[in-house]
Amino acid sequence: MYKHQPDYRAAVSNSQQAIFDQGTSVGKLAEQLFPGGVDARPVDTYSYQQSVVDTFNYVQAGQKVIYEAAFQYDQVLAALDILVQKRGKWHAFEVKSSTSVKDTFLQDAALQYYVITQAGLPLVDFSIVYINNEYERYGDLDIAQLFTIESVLDQILEMQPQIAAKIPQLKAVLKQKKVPEQAIGPHCSDPYACDFTDHCWQHLPEDSVFDLRGHSAGAKSFELYEQGIYRLIDIPDDYPLNGGQLLQVQCHKTGEPHINQEALNDFLAQLEYPLYFMDFETYQVAVPEWDGARPYQQFPFQYSVHRQDSPGGPLTHFEWLAQSGTDPRKDFLANLLSAMGTTGTILAYNSSFENSRLNDLAYWFPRKAKAIEALQERMVDLMSPFRSKHYYLPAMKGSYSIKQVLPALVPNMNYDQLAIGNGGDASTAFYQLQFEKDASVVEQTREALLRYCAMDTEAMVRVLEKLNT
Repeated sequence: MYKHQPDYRAAVSNSQQAIFDQGTSVGKLAEQLFPGGVDARPVDTYSYQQSVVDTFNYVQAGQKVIYEAAFQYDQVLAALDILVQKRGKWHAFEVKSSTSVKDTFLQDAALQYYVITQAGLPLVDFSIVYINNEYERYGDLDIAQLFTIESVLDQILEMQPQIAAKIPQLKAVLKQKKVPEQAIGPHCSDPYACDFTDHCWQHLPEDSVFDLRGHSAGAKSFELYEQGIYRLIDIPDDYPLNGGQLLQVQCHKTGEPHINQEALNDFLAQLEYPLYFMDFETYQVAVPEWDGARPYQQFPFQYSVHRQDSPGGPLTHFEWLAQSGTDPRKDFLANLLSAMGTTGTILAYNSSFENSRLNDLAYWFPRKAKAIEALQERMVDLMSPFRSKHYYLPAMKGSYSIKQVLPALVPNMNYDQLAIGNGGDASTAFYQLQFEKDASVVEQTREALLRYCAMDTEAMVRVLEKLNT
C-alpha cells in the first residue's frame, strides 16, 4: 500500500513527526562517538543510488568512518547509521532513540547485515547504539555516557536464513496488482500503529466492539469480530466479560447511564473548599538539556489552576508558561506554590502524573520538598469516579480520559475547536518554539498553549459540577 496506494495513508501528526525528527537528531549526535567520518547520506529519499556509489567509493578510498553508509544487493537497499573500520575490520552501528534493544531493531539489523555482507563487505560485529536513560547530566553533555553500545551480532546471525527466505516473498507481494487479502487484527498496531488503519477499519460501525475497555479487551474485541459481532449492543449476554466491561455493554444496550450515587457521595464528601483544579503540561527529549535531567524525563513547562472558593462560586484563574529554550523548573515551581494557597483540596485529572512531576521537582529542589509534599497531601484524583465506573455514560465509549468524559457530560464543550487540542501537540509546539523566528507565530502558539491548558482545568470544573447535580 505504501508503494501502490499511498493516498490511503494517514497524515503524520505533529507529535509523530517530532518523534521522527528526534530520532534523526539522536542519530547525528551519535556520530560524535566516532568523529571525523565522511557523510554518504543522500540529498533526498529518492537519491539513495548515489549514496550506494558514494559508500563504495569511500570504502575503496580507505575511509575509516562513514555516516549513513548505503548498500544494495538483489534490489534490496540498506542504509546504516555508522560504519567504522578498526584494525582493518568493519564494524556496523545502528543508532536508535529508544532506551533498550527491541525485537524490531534486531529485524532491522539482520536485514542490514544480510545486504551489507552479501554486497561484499564483511562485518565482524554489528551493534545497536541506544539511549542510556540512567545518565544524569551535569555540565557539558557527555556523549559516551548518553549512549549505550550493545552488540547484537549473535542474534542477527541466527536470523540470516529467515531474512534470506523472506525477501523473495516480500518482493512477490510488491509485484501483485491487488492488495493481499488480510483481515484486520492485532498486527494493525503491533509492533507499531499502521498508517493505513483508518482505511482498513472504516467498515466498523459506531460503538463497535473495539470500544470495549479493560483487561484483555483487545483480545476479546478481535474474538467477537471474528465471530461476526461488530457492535457492542450485539455482544451476547453470556459472553464472558469482567464487571467493568459488562457494565459498559449493558449501558450501551439500554442507552442509560450508570451512576453509583453512594460512591459519588463518598468521593464528593472528601473535597474541601477552596478547590484548586490543577493541570500541568510537560515535554520530554532524548538528550537532557539541563543539570540533573535524564533522557526522556518529563519537564513541566506550563500549568493552569482554577480556584473556586465555594460551591458554584466564581472562578479565579492562575496560569504560567515558560519561555521555550530555558530551564523552566525553578520558575514553574515558584509560581505554582504561590498560586496554590495552604488549604483546600487540589483536584487533578489522573493525579499520578502531576504527583510524579512534583516528586521530580522535590528531587531537584530539596529545600522546597516539604512545601511540595504539602501540596501532594491535598491532592484528589478527579478521574477516580470515572475510572471506577461509578459514573458512566455510553458516550464515554469505555474511556475515562477527560477528552471523552468532558463532551459526554458537557456536550457544548470539547477540544475540537482548539488550535492545540492534546498534550502531545502541546509538548511539540512548546519545544519547537525555541527554533521559531517569526514573532507572530510565537505569540499565536503561546496563546494556543494557554488556551489549551486553561481548557483542561475549566473542563475539570464543569465535570465536577455534573457530579454534584
